[in-house]
Amino acid sequence: MKKLTTTLSATVAALLPAATAFAASGAREDNIGFFAWLFMGFCGIIIVGQFVPAIMLMLGMARGLKKGTEAKTTT
Repeated sequence: MKKLTTTLSATVAALLPAATAFAASGAREDNIGFFAWLFMGFCGIIIVGQFVPAIMLMLGMARGLKKGTEAKTTT
């Protein structure tokens, strides 16, 4: 039992200092430049610009469906 305790203590003592080497530093390194951010912003503008016609199309379809159901109920 004494030998097991000694071996376990030695193993823990040997591995404990190495545990901090595997820890994350906490600081995030972001090495992309200005042009990468500019490109991502341009892509975002394109995506948002595609939402405008899509929303207009959906509203037009909803109005058309609403008019279609009102016309059927009145006849």
